[in-house]
Amino acid sequence: MQATRIRIGTRGSPLALAQAHEVKARLMAAHGLPESAISVNVIKTTGDRVLDRPLADVGGKGLFTKEIEDALIANEVDVGVHSMKDMQTVLPGGLAVGAVLPREDPRDAFISLRHADFNALPLNAVVGTSSLRRKSQVLNARPDLRVVEFRGNVQTRLRKLEEGVAEATFLAVAGLKRLGMQDRITAPVSIEHMLPAVAQGVIALEIREGDEATAALIRPLNDPETAVAATAERTFLARMEGSCRTPIAGYAVINAGELLFRGQILSVDGSRSYDVSRSGPPENAAELGLAAADEILTKADPAILLRSNA
Repeated sequence: MQATRIRIGTRGSPLALAQAHEVKARLMAAHGLPESAISVNVIKTTGDRVLDRPLADVGGKGLFTKEIEDALIANEVDVGVHSMKDMQTVLPGGLAVGAVLPREDPRDAFISLRHADFNALPLNAVVGTSSLRRKSQVLNARPDLRVVEFRGNVQTRLRKLEEGVAEATFLAVAGLKRLGMQDRITAPVSIEHMLPAVAQGVIALEIREGDEATAALIRPLNDPETAVAATAERTFLARMEGSCRTPIAGYAVINAGELLFRGQILSVDGSRSYDVSRSGPPENAAELGLAAADEILTKADPAILLRSNA
């Protein structure tokens, strides 16, 4: 690949395109490249094509990345731009994460046209979400609520609210901010009350192993603190064998030179929740994630783990 021609692979949703164009702008600024030097190539993924079934029923992690990764392996694109929370913890052979951008706000956003915040929802209200994690966390906090499947991109889900399919939903604050739609957030939910998905708010740049030219081009875009946090979170998730069938949450942050991590696993119905907190040196991020997973696995009911991973 010539240094002046970079092919970005991305999904075609408005959010995915916003993220791809953010990467393009950062590359242009880092290397003084003209806009024509970087192309954005839209690739339709399985998760984009199958909209009539819950994600967990379609196949778990990788639904929004596989076709982009196939294009990388086939040398049809040079950089795959992903929401890191969509990525498998074990990447296909020959691929690697070359950089991560600075993390955007990792919180979940409560969105409703009628209610000021989550606590204001009336008894037996209907909440829409396609996320097993959010479903379990909602039911853990409010067993009276009814959770319905809520697939589609950000705009589709907001339209469903307007149509009365549900009284409220949750979306990532990061995605709404990247779309310039933060004004649609009714109330951000604190990390303490709703632990986010692993790597929520992180944009990852995936490349071919051994492609030193591309690695050098994207290296200036990497944010070391985000990379450390993502390492702890994704190592935790990998040990937990997390997928879209497994309600797992995890969040790490560096504070005063120390890496702080919180992890959580829940039963699908939200009736049980197991939590873990760990801290340690940032350079031990992977070990910290593994230790946190091992601790929570000793606490959790094995039957929950078996059902979650069935």
